[in-house]
Amino acid sequence: PGDEIGKNAHEERERMYARMRKELGYGDKEIAALREIIGDSRVISEGNPDISEHPMKRSECYRIRKDAGLESPKALAELAKKESVCKARYMVPVTGKPDAGVTPVCIDQYEFPDIPCEYPTVYASAKQASDMCRAVGKRLCDAHEWEGACAGELRKAEDEYLWDRPRRMEMWYFKNKDRQKVWAYGPEKNHALCATASHKSRKCNGGGWETCGSNTYPAGAFPKCVSSFGVYDQHGNAAEHMSLPMKPEDLGSRGGLGETEMKGSWFIFLREEAHEDDCRWRAPAWHATRVDDPMSHMNYHLGFRCCKDISE
Repeated sequence: PGDEIGKNAHEERERMYARMRKELGYGDKEIAALREIIGDSRVISEGNPDISEHPMKRSECYRIRKDAGLESPKALAELAKKESVCKARYMVPVTGKPDAGVTPVCIDQYEFPDIPCEYPTVYASAKQASDMCRAVGKRLCDAHEWEGACAGELRKAEDEYLWDRPRRMEMWYFKNKDRQKVWAYGPEKNHALCATASHKSRKCNGGGWETCGSNTYPAGAFPKCVSSFGVYDQHGNAAEHMSLPMKPEDLGSRGGLGETEMKGSWFIFLREEAHEDDCRWRAPAWHATRVDDPMSHMNYHLGFRCCKDISE
């Protein structure tokens, strides 16, 4: 694939569909389902091509990854073993401590469309993100699953949520007050290891298609910005939609959906740290709705990745 950028969101999506067919093996069924969800949206894409300024080209990303040994026969063989567990390309299993009784889950290595060196898809609402994951046989990740994939240890859902506390802010406070801070790449924060050195568009004073470019990097372009499970870009690049279960039946593993939450940081954090971004930090109730609310939040620096139950 080359370094070309579509003239509009439609062209960018057509390129994405072609790449998903080739790299992920999706067929007519999956692509048709994605087309139905996205429709003729003028914004779901890699960002507004008229104003987005990607700091790195795809070709440079490929070079970086090759030089880092990520395309070596040994690395590809190790990845193939993980993919065989998940039965999906570019997905890796996330596990808990031995004898912890935690059911493993699979997670995308990269932000959607989950292809190395492609720019993340942004401007999908939480509902659209959830629906797009379902369209390709996956689901939106629950908060504790994403946290475990980042921190290197999946924990029991029963220990990660307060089912008897109906108020979302209590859930947030409970999780944040005594957490151990850790990042995907290690115990000390270092934004320079991740896709954080980009910038906001000059006229971007909030959010909006016409003024805010999605100035992201190609996915997986920072080889050291990876968790012990092999998950990339959980810090920097695009922040990510998440489902925050409010009761047991909201868990994704049970077919449910919770409230919206944002995980990770995004492409400006080396210049401007807008909020905390360690693995187990939970965001306050920003733009909070149910995930399946048609009016759920979207913006120029917000993407998503998908999870999948191993039995599927």
